[in-house]
Amino acid sequence: MLATAGDLPVGADWSYEFKWDGVRVLALFTDDAPALFARSGAVVTAAYPEIAGLHLPEGTLLDGEMVVLDAAGRPSFTALAERMHVRDKNRASRLAITSPVTYMVFDLLFLDGIDYTGLPYLARRERLEELDLAGTHWMVPPSFGDGAATAAAARENRLEGVMAKRSDSVYLPGLRSADWVKVKFDRTGDYVIGGWRPGARKLGGLLIGVPTPDGLAFRGRVGGGIGAAAEKDLLSRLAPLATPASPFAPGAVPREDSKGAHWVRPELVAEIRYGNQTPDRRLRFPRFLRLRDDKTPGECADDAS
Repeated sequence: MLATAGDLPVGADWSYEFKWDGVRVLALFTDDAPALFARSGAVVTAAYPEIAGLHLPEGTLLDGEMVVLDAAGRPSFTALAERMHVRDKNRASRLAITSPVTYMVFDLLFLDGIDYTGLPYLARRERLEELDLAGTHWMVPPSFGDGAATAAAARENRLEGVMAKRSDSVYLPGLRSADWVKVKFDRTGDYVIGGWRPGARKLGGLLIGVPTPDGLAFRGRVGGGIGAAAEKDLLSRLAPLATPASPFAPGAVPREDSKGAHWVRPELVAEIRYGNQTPDRRLRFPRFLRLRDDKTPGECADDAS
């Protein structure tokens, strides 16, 4: 189930959780260690060997977010990025010692083969909390009834934001629903990379957009936030996608932005932090945050807010 972006809803009909800066992971339990799946459906069990010690009845399915906590106990996506794509068991075992994950379990979809998705959120939470999932590498983070207080606590602890969930909402697999509202304190969006330009360094800026029937609609050039490690990773990921033709809609990219551009197939999604949008929908003060391998280009759209 996916959330919509919006302002914090208030009222007795809502429950609130902290928003963690991690990656979504489903855990399916059989007669062995849990099998872990990314939102895309990819098997990511090998990346997180710490979770092998979590045991629940066969036919149980959990939903949650994998995070790496820093020394202050706050989520660090930079540290998590080292873990997300590891499939070598030996390397994953070493990283589990130096950058251990915590599985933040926030929903119970099946238990012992019984489908819980049709139950209200509060009923699922009650049963989830009864499982007493408190371990070194997993926990059930709290849920609250006061939205303003939850947001204040999240800001005080420098968390990413708040998740508001309608208390009587059922779980809708694979659907984006207004029953779940994600409230980010910084405005961010997911955009498709259609090209890049050199600058003072080899990668001077990314050319980003959102899909339309005619090609990508241009949303600007992003140079901020790309450190040396991110630059190296981006260039290695962009090189195999090189293409002679622009993936942007005809005339979408101004000449000053397209000059010297290297075009790529529009397959990579980047999360961008920005101030606001200009009247022609270009992002103001954009900064690169991370690649979103858990999202497809088709999921990218302009933030209505």
